[in-house]
Amino acid sequence: MSGTTLLINLAGAIALLLWGTHMISSALLRGFGTPLRHWMGQHLNNRWLALLAGIGITGVLQSSTAVSLMATSFTAAGTLGLAPALAVMLGTNIGSTLVVQLLSADISILTPMVLLTGLIVFRLRDDSRFESVGCALIGLGLMLMALHMLGSTLAAVEDAPVFQLIMQSLDGDLLIALLVALILTWLCHSSVAVVLLIVSLAATGMLSASTIVALVLGVNIGGALPSVINASSNVGRRLPLGNLLVRALGAAVILPLAGWLASLNLDPAALVVYLHTGFNLLLALVFIGFTAPMAKLLTRLLPEPPRDVDPGMPRYLDEAGLEVANIGLSNAAREALRIADMLSAMLERTLQLFHTSAPICGEEVRRIDQSLDVLSAAIRAYLADIGQEGISDSDADRAQEVLTFVINLEHAADILSSSLTQLAMRRLRRGEHFSVFELRNIAPLHEALLESLSLAITVFLREDIATAHQLVQRKEIVRRLEAEASRAHFRKLQEDKSTWAESGDIFQRVLRDYRRVHHHIAALAYPLLERAGESLSDDQIKDTSPCAS
Repeated sequence: MSGTTLLINLAGAIALLLWGTHMISSALLRGFGTPLRHWMGQHLNNRWLALLAGIGITGVLQSSTAVSLMATSFTAAGTLGLAPALAVMLGTNIGSTLVVQLLSADISILTPMVLLTGLIVFRLRDDSRFESVGCALIGLGLMLMALHMLGSTLAAVEDAPVFQLIMQSLDGDLLIALLVALILTWLCHSSVAVVLLIVSLAATGMLSASTIVALVLGVNIGGALPSVINASSNVGRRLPLGNLLVRALGAAVILPLAGWLASLNLDPAALVVYLHTGFNLLLALVFIGFTAPMAKLLTRLLPEPPRDVDPGMPRYLDEAGLEVANIGLSNAAREALRIADMLSAMLERTLQLFHTSAPICGEEVRRIDQSLDVLSAAIRAYLADIGQEGISDSDADRAQEVLTFVINLEHAADILSSSLTQLAMRRLRRGEHFSVFELRNIAPLHEALLESLSLAITVFLREDIATAHQLVQRKEIVRRLEAEASRAHFRKLQEDKSTWAESGDIFQRVLRDYRRVHHHIAALAYPLLERAGESLSDDQIKDTSPCAS
């Protein structure tokens, strides 16, 4: 077999191994990522429990990178402390070694059984969870197939002069060997795949024991690099950087002992597995007691930068979240809450404009609306990029709810900026002010809007059916307040003939616009009610459409 053919076979086997790993992690995260994320966020405040959770979740997902992304998103959101998150990463490192031990055993007979079982489960029923489990089993079968291909290809490569020359150049130069493994792991984004490759190489007898030690240490450092590089903020970079520092410090201590480890005369393939496992167990035992001081040090090294001057710039739309659907949805939901805060600020400025007739309040409303539009566009684009390879039904429903939340609040903000504010400014240009009577009737509507907005946020965050019903019922309250204010205004017009007709028209339009704003806020309850299986009227169904105005 020619050298070119061997290289093609080797590259194909590695690609299949990486794809199998990706299938397992993406399938399980797609099917069970949301409940897994909720459990992690609620139960990982104890460092020992966090350590065990890191081991177990990595063993299931077979991807330390995916677990690292989830833990990083929790620390950035503030739902998981940095100290227990560091313990999660120590457990994640151990979990990846267990995966290596399992896959390095001779279990090739299981390959056809796992593939067949995966296909049966995938087609068992039309349910996203069964599909996810089936895809994960197929991915495991592909990994086992890839390992068999690697063994066969490397057995043929062993006699290739070029490959022997490369291995000889690495032998004895421990630093170069470490850097080669580090770069390869970073490029592959999978420490499991590269360790299994080293196991296959070691089994052929090409590598000396000291070179194996350097390669394994390089893999451990390289496995921590992708999360550090992909982080987009100082807060999001703290956890992966802490993991990288722990591994680098451990490698600096172990590398000088390579000669002693080589003298143990272990089987080369077994040395790879034992060293990889022992290294990460040792790091966990040593650093589990120092997670709190490390968290303080990382916080000091990577302080949170000052907020952007433009509030419309997204803060949480991390690109790493696009790879894991439930993390990306969490990021989008956090930004959606910022839109709710902006709308609340616009309501406050609008009321101030009615009371003071100060032009600066109208300018602030327009400025906030422009920032809100920018942020809304960023969220919509981010949601469109989540789950390019498919997401679960529950995640798809959540994405639609986030989109509906954002668009309805954007429409409400447009009414405040382009209509309510303009009506107040028209009064101001005529040298008039809203009367005590008008302000007294506007106040209950304004309070009703703020209360409904608070309920809408609760529905969005907690997915509470009872609160959703309460929000829908408030439409009648707002309608009644508008009708009472309108009737009182017409009675006043009849009593006071000197009141300008145009002034009365402006007040009536203000009442109508308040009700229009509330219409978009109340519409946020309908997606949850629809998902809960409750029937909606034709008007309510129209309200759930992102295009409703």
